[in-house]
Amino acid sequence: MKNWIIRYSFFFAGLLLFGFANAMAVKVKYLGLHPWEVLNVSLFQQFGFSIGTWSVLVGLAVIAVAWFVNRKYINVGTFLNTLLIGPFMDFFLWLDFLPEATHGFQDYALLFIAILISSIAGGLYVAGGVGAGPRDGFMLSLSERTKLSVSQARIVVECLVLGIGYLLGGPIGIITFLYTFIQSPMFQITLRWFQRLRIYLTEGSTEPVQVRR
Repeated sequence: MKNWIIRYSFFFAGLLLFGFANAMAVKVKYLGLHPWEVLNVSLFQQFGFSIGTWSVLVGLAVIAVAWFVNRKYINVGTFLNTLLIGPFMDFFLWLDFLPEATHGFQDYALLFIAILISSIAGGLYVAGGVGAGPRDGFMLSLSERTKLSVSQARIVVECLVLGIGYLLGGPIGIITFLYTFIQSPMFQITLRWFQRLRIYLTEGSTEPVQVRR
């Protein structure tokens, strides 16, 4: 029971932080967003609803495709990830307490903090071990089915997503192309730390955890 509580606490806290980080990034979206958020914002600009709603719809579409490609990585965590991050982001945007874009150096600081928080959030929810998000699960499925490496599958998919977002008028900037280089190393560090913390909280052990790359 204790292990279950800790796992899901990590998982839901990570999703909440992810929604908060995405809301921060959207405030300065002219600097560029992660490819998936470029797509969500472009769909919002073209067809209405909310950015979070499109995050849910796109996530469900990705799950549907992944189901036919390789359903191994689809589980309850995948659906919770899909259904919660977008509404969490919309909630923080609705509260309207985040600073607006100033088109100055403060915007870069805000975006860097957003990337840092999203990296922490990713490490936190993945360390919970509840399940992969729809996009990560899809890339793992695609990698296994096509024999591409996970990195190659990620590049292919995110380039395609970015192309669609660009054609729909999504916010692409220099930061869009730096996300992977900034976010991935931070994610690896936070994932290791939170995995060790989870083991300490559940078992009282601080032995290092091997992270699959």
